[in-house]
Amino acid sequence: MPASRDPRPCSIADTLAIVGEKYSLLVLREVCLGNGRFDQLVRNIGAPRDVLATRLRRLVDAGVLDKHAYSERPRRFEYRPTRAGLELEPVLMTLMAWGDRHLRTDDDRPMVVEHACGEALVPTVTCAACGTEIHHEDLKARPQTPGWSVKGPTTPAP
Repeated sequence: MPASRDPRPCSIADTLAIVGEKYSLLVLREVCLGNGRFDQLVRNIGAPRDVLATRLRRLVDAGVLDKHAYSERPRRFEYRPTRAGLELEPVLMTLMAWGDRHLRTDDDRPMVVEHACGEALVPTVTCAACGTEIHHEDLKARPQTPGWSVKGPTTPAP
């Protein structure tokens, strides 16, 4: 079956259009760690400088990062997360936890993030309404876009 010219409307796809490019989430990781200067980002991420500059511009334009001058001569900038950027930090922590569980051993973890309580963070996703942890079998998708069901389009493509 050929690819659809009108794929499913999806907030995941919309989000990935902003943060799904190679290095974008790593930029956000570094900025959330307080490493927002360009040379720090280049060193800690390993991205080519031109690619990094493009990602930074895109994240600023999307409202995920703010750009602040820290030197006038020469003019240099650092990047800080916006409120929207900080809202992505739990996503980063969840990705890190998945990688720790499935790609590493306990003594092979490259970083541990401690919560304010002093313990190593183990993020969980919970329902805001009832407070219970999310499990696949407890979820039911309800498409809100007319012409779409869980299985796909309900009307044939023209």
